[in-house]
Amino acid sequence: MKKLFAVMAAVLLCGAAAPQSVEQFGSWRTFHSVTGKCTIAFPEQPEHVHQRLPMAEEGYDLNYDVYIAPHKQEAVYMVLIAQYPPFVSPEHSDKGLESFLNGILSQNPNNRLIFADLTEVNGHKALDFFIQTKGVYFKGRAVMAKNSLYLIAMECESHNYHESHFTYFINSFELHG
Repeated sequence: MKKLFAVMAAVLLCGAAAPQSVEQFGSWRTFHSVTGKCTIAFPEQPEHVHQRLPMAEEGYDLNYDVYIAPHKQEAVYMVLIAQYPPFVSPEHSDKGLESFLNGILSQNPNNRLIFADLTEVNGHKALDFFIQTKGVYFKGRAVMAKNSLYLIAMECESHNYHESHFTYFINSFELHG
């Protein structure tokens, strides 16, 4: 299981603004994922990449879909949906999320964890995190729902960070079904 989360972390890594009103997010559009049964608001129509990673030792393929959209050449918003084999046990969600975060952190010795908090989203285990690498922020939420991992994240240079944009993005995420 740790290897799965480390692989997903490796795939991901190949000043706060004044509060803004909801009207300022009028150009953001709700997007329905092809897989994963979820919706989320993106600042632009996201690009979609589907990938299959053979996990020969484990005897199955790891499928994932990534949706990525830039925002004014200042930030990138993404949703990654990884579908694991049906034998992923929900009782191990905390450990899986922790392994996922450790995989991200271990990819670059300059990664510094600002915070990580376990939480719940729609009754599913989730992990909110904030990572800084030199002058770049990577902030997000990883959610384990059945045999799927949803990573909802934003990456930007620190001077382009807007908490209100991230909050709007993360709060627009909904699981369906």
